[in-house]
Amino acid sequence: MRLDKLTTRFQEALADAQSLALGNDNQYIEPQHLLRALLAQDDGAARALLARAGVNVPGLQTALDAAIKRLPQVQGTSEVQIGRDLVNLLNATEKEAIKRGDQFIASELFLLAVADDKGDAGRISRENGLNRKSLESAIQAVRGGDSVNSAEAEGQREALKKYTIDLTERARIGKLDP
Repeated sequence: MRLDKLTTRFQEALADAQSLALGNDNQYIEPQHLLRALLAQDDGAARALLARAGVNVPGLQTALDAAIKRLPQVQGTSEVQIGRDLVNLLNATEKEAIKRGDQFIASELFLLAVADDKGDAGRISRENGLNRKSLESAIQAVRGGDSVNSAEAEGQREALKKYTIDLTERARIGKLDP
């Protein structure tokens, strides 16, 4: 897999996953590291997509933290490599991108690969409410049928939600002073 085919947000998450593995003295970057890094992004799409798909995001974060603590630790190593499980998931992510006609690989495709994963990350995600069908509908709602044709595509989605206030929604939930 070529890293330049990843969106900017996904590349940042991969770098954060490497730092997370290094900080926990793990020799390999595992899917749990990358999934946790995606959830930790402040303005990343992963957390919002998972919440839209009905996933218990705080529970997932807690379970991922516990899973990372259980991973084997190696003292005195400063070199971290991508683990075999993560390589397999990244390959599945690339297949999803090819199937959808995307030029770049976005983080939501990694979430789809995790939904089908038979390993620890997939099991933890499913225990917290992740299923492929609801995630695909959430992705469809956010993407609106568009494909990912630029490295910045994830940052450009739902711009109105990021930069405006929905007064109608605020009035509906009683947060707007009449």
